[in-house]
Amino acid sequence: MIVDDQAMVRAGLAAIVGAQPGMRVVGEAADGAAGLELAVTTTPDVVLMDVRMPGVDGITATARLTALPDAPRVLVLTTFHQDVYVFEALRAGASGFLLKDAEPDDLIAAIRTVAAGEAMLSPVVTRRLIDAFADGRVTATRAADPRLDALTPRERDVLMQLARGRSNAEIGAALGITTGTVKVHVNALLPKLGARDRVQATIIAYDLGLVRPGGPPTVEPP
Repeated sequence: MIVDDQAMVRAGLAAIVGAQPGMRVVGEAADGAAGLELAVTTTPDVVLMDVRMPGVDGITATARLTALPDAPRVLVLTTFHQDVYVFEALRAGASGFLLKDAEPDDLIAAIRTVAAGEAMLSPVVTRRLIDAFADGRVTATRAADPRLDALTPRERDVLMQLARGRSNAEIGAALGITTGTVKVHVNALLPKLGARDRVQATIIAYDLGLVRPGGPPTVEPP
């Protein structure tokens, strides 16, 4: 499903997506409110969501969509590079963030990625996320959270590595465990945090102060 207030943008996106095997555009909406109503009747797998729209904006619509039962995956598309849009979209539950000037092949790859249940966040955006926490442009929203108590020490180790934007292979090398074991820990810690994917887990780790941007992971007293 495509949600964008510009008819030409919707038409262009629909043409790109509709030309792909195994993909079909089930609906188009010009604002967040119409998108929410349409999602209930069309039950899309993925929603391409614009950020700045009249009425219900893309951030608000994303938060409401991802709270639905059997929620669709949301891929946020925007022409705006400001960090605040990236972070607010991810905090709202988006599974990915892509600029509208991306190549069509990148768009299709991003849709397939989030449709498969993965998160789509480029290393550049991950780096900006870390930098923004480091210089105070984005601040933690919660000081403590009981969800952390549910994590095992090793799951915390994996989460802190994950929050640095490292791959499973890099995490395994840093912790001296296999890539398969890293996957097991990631799959275990996500539901404990209430995170749908690695992106949301990263946001939570920084929000809770579990990782200090630009420095070593936060070490709590025994």
